[in-house]
Amino acid sequence: MTLLAEVVTASRDVADTSSRSGKVAILAALLRRLDAREAGVGVGFLAGVPRQGRVGIGYSTIYGIDRPPAPEASLTIDELDRAIAEVQGTTGSGSAAQRRQILGELLGRATDEEADFVKRLVTGDLRQGALAGLMVDAIAKTAAVPAALARRALMLSGDLTRTAEIAITDGEDGLRAVGFEIFRPVLPMLASVAASASEAVASFDLASVEWKLDGIRIQIHRRDEEIRIYTRNLNDITHTLPGIVAAVRRLAVTQAVFDGEALWMTEHGPATFQDTVSQIDSEAPPEGIETFLFDVLHLEGDDLLDTPLEQRAARLEDTAGHLKVPSVTTSDPETAQRTLDEALRAGHEGVVVKDAASLYSAGRRGKAWRKVKPVQTYDLVVLGAEWGHGRRRGWLSNIHLGARDPSTGDFVMVGKTFKGLTDELLEWQTKELLARETGRLGIAVLLRPELVVEIALDGVQSSTRYPGGVALRFARVKRYRPDKSAGEADTIDDLRALLGPRR
Repeated sequence: MTLLAEVVTASRDVADTSSRSGKVAILAALLRRLDAREAGVGVGFLAGVPRQGRVGIGYSTIYGIDRPPAPEASLTIDELDRAIAEVQGTTGSGSAAQRRQILGELLGRATDEEADFVKRLVTGDLRQGALAGLMVDAIAKTAAVPAALARRALMLSGDLTRTAEIAITDGEDGLRAVGFEIFRPVLPMLASVAASASEAVASFDLASVEWKLDGIRIQIHRRDEEIRIYTRNLNDITHTLPGIVAAVRRLAVTQAVFDGEALWMTEHGPATFQDTVSQIDSEAPPEGIETFLFDVLHLEGDDLLDTPLEQRAARLEDTAGHLKVPSVTTSDPETAQRTLDEALRAGHEGVVVKDAASLYSAGRRGKAWRKVKPVQTYDLVVLGAEWGHGRRRGWLSNIHLGARDPSTGDFVMVGKTFKGLTDELLEWQTKELLARETGRLGIAVLLRPELVVEIALDGVQSSTRYPGGVALRFARVKRYRPDKSAGEADTIDDLRALLGPRR
């Protein structure tokens, strides 16, 4: 059995290496020394995501356990995996004490470096840059399979551990066998930012220009009378949306997977995102939340991920035209602008301009889909916050904002803001940020990089203050996005692109 110390050493070496290729080489060298099952478990540890998912151990619990370090390494990968499974399976009366006992025995056998790794792993604070993108490249290198094939298997399965086991055990044939399955949601395709509708349309020979709604992204799976609804984070929320279940059940289909939005429509028009979330959280009445569809990924036995958008849109129109998001297919910039104006007049956010020839790239934010909104907004991650003063005393106010660096998986600080925060949001923000505290530095509270916040800004400027080389101009909070994960945040490259051709 392989010692956990080998994983910990690889994690440290990856953190100390800035080169993406160097990180991948370190990870691949470790994976080659492991058998298939150990490799599957190990990649989860290194990516900060155990195969069991979120462990549910609070910062104060794990850091409140004080055990002297072991003099030498003896813990194995398998023993840590089994301990995590045991902790997760311990529920009911007295479970908190039992969990502390399990964790105490585990930490009592760990060296200093191993204990630090375990604590950061179970609290979600393992930030060495070995995220899923890096790990899947290392898996491909280890198994000598095409990286694109390994990425596709991961996108379709959503299971990094299983992807590693299949690649190492069964190679290309095994990965090709990973297909689309109803009731196993795929990561949603995402859009990058465009400055204008005309610019976005000019990027493609032919484009679909669709209204952009400010609702909850949903993926709906149906087989016969069974229907399930998943969020963009692949969580099952079927029970909260009886109206959408009923709307899909009325369609004349037996098997289908749709991509769309759930949006609360009031007598005055579309509700805000926060109001839609609140309505869903309070068990939305069937008549409150409406169904809007903009894509179909599977229909009556046909997988459509590799079918051009124009053909998918035609099949969606034939199947559920009355639920389809308003759109137009065009190559004319003026037509695209009119569609944007119509969407805004109807109270929606803007438009998404899509390449009519594009395939569905699950989990990818590429240039095939371009979102256009009248106010530039970016999804950033909160890295820290400072205590307020004056009337904001007692609240965490000035938040530190980070953009995702796709080359490393880390987050690059690009600015701070305290603007746009109401008293209600300040109270919520303080509670949520303190729950993610990892330490303090002066008046700043340092955080696990989990919460995504949508920031409106007037552009960026070159900066030597921040390591990414850019700083936000007139940044203000528009809203928090609890439906998004940190891995979906906008990138430092997206912000650098705002500097224009001078850079």
